[in-house]
Amino acid sequence: MDTISRLEAVIRARFDGDPGSSYVAKLHAKGGDAVAQKVGEEAVELIIAHLAGTHEQEVAEAADLIFHLLILLAEHDIPFAQVLAELERREGTSGIAEKASRSE
Repeated sequence: MDTISRLEAVIRARFDGDPGSSYVAKLHAKGGDAVAQKVGEEAVELIIAHLAGTHEQEVAEAADLIFHLLILLAEHDIPFAQVLAELERREGTSGIAEKASRSE
């Protein structure tokens, strides 16, 4: 089992945990809007680290973003493997062509 799969399992298990002792349970209890907002905050923090931070800060913020993205996906029962499958489907397709196919 890889790191992402293990983390997904932990996140799903903690949804039913005690919000007083689990960050994931606490965030989950706040609802999907709070989770989405947190993903946005982490994305902004990654951008700031990219523009003005150190390499280590950028790596840490990227990890935070991925962690919160996994929580968001789990909120909607979307396994990360499904996201990877979508990336694989797009492999070899021009980004411009792929985006154009979605806007039709």
